[in-house]
Amino acid sequence: MNEQAPATGPSEAADSAFPSTRTPRQLPGHIAAALAGAGGAADSAGQPWSGRSLAGEDAKIHNFEDDDGAADAGYLAAVAALLAGDGDEASVVASLATARVFVPIVAQLAEEAPGAAGLHADKQADMALVTLKAPDGRTAMPVFTSATSLEAWHPQARPVAVYAARAALSAVAEGAELLVLDPGSEVTFVVRRPAVWALARQQTWVPSYSDPELAHAVGSVASAFPAVRRVELHAGGGVASATAGGAVLPGGGAGPELQVVLHLADGLDAAGLQSVVAGLNAEWSRNAVFAERVDSIEVKLQRAPE
Repeated sequence: MNEQAPATGPSEAADSAFPSTRTPRQLPGHIAAALAGAGGAADSAGQPWSGRSLAGEDAKIHNFEDDDGAADAGYLAAVAALLAGDGDEASVVASLATARVFVPIVAQLAEEAPGAAGLHADKQADMALVTLKAPDGRTAMPVFTSATSLEAWHPQARPVAVYAARAALSAVAEGAELLVLDPGSEVTFVVRRPAVWALARQQTWVPSYSDPELAHAVGSVASAFPAVRRVELHAGGGVASATAGGAVLPGGGAGPELQVVLHLADGLDAAGLQSVVAGLNAEWSRNAVFAERVDSIEVKLQRAPE
C-alpha cells in the first residue's frame, strides 16, 4: 500500500549537489541472509518450528504480551535530550536497538465478488505493510513508537509489535530506504538508509559526518585530484528536522546529511570546476565505504588560500 509521505524529504543543496543516483545497491550479506531465511523451516535463530508446543507456558508466542502500548522509555529520553540540545541523532538511533515499535498493517482487497443488490463485496483481503513515497521518490516505511500515535495516524491500521531491528529488516525487504518514526506526531524522526541497514544488522550506526573511516576514504579519493587542496566533512542541511510546534531538532531530518566542503585551487574556470566535481562523484560512487555509509550529500566549493 503506497501513500504520499509528509513533506519531510531532502532539501536542495545551497551550492551544488551531486546528482542523485538510483542504481540499486547490493544488500549487505547479513541482511540478504536474514531475508533469504524468512519463511523457512526454522526461525531467525535457527531453531526449527517442528515439534513446538503452544500449550501452557509455551503459549507465550512473542515478547510483547504484557505491552501497554506506550513509547519506549529509552527512545523518549533520547528524543528529550535531542530537544534539549544535549543529545544527537546517533543516540536516538542507538536507543532503537532495543526498542519495541509498532508496524501498521492494513487490509488490502485481493478479490471481489457479487453481493446483494448487484453491489460488489470483498471476497478476499490480504494484510499488507504500509509504505510511503518520500518527496524525492524513495520508498519509506512508517513505524510508530506507541499504539496511540499509530491510531491517530491511521485508525484502521492494525498495530504489530516488533523490535525496531526487525522493522528495519522488513523495510529492507519492502525496498524502503527510510524509516519514518511517528509521522504526524509532535516529533517525527527519519532514520536514513545507512542507519536502517545498521539497525537491521544490529550494529552501531555512526553518522557519515562524524565517521573517521569515511573521512579517510573521501580524502583518499580527493587526493588524486590536484585541484583539491583540502576536504572537510560536516553535517548537511538535511540533518535537522522540526517538531509540529516549530522547534528545531538537530537530527531526524530526511535531507542531505553530509556536507562535503572542497577547498579548490584558485583559477579554475566553470568547466574545470565541473570536471573536478563530476570526477569526484564518479570515484566516490564506486567506493564501497562511501556507497554504504552515505545516504545523500551536498557539496560546497571554496577557494583555497595560496
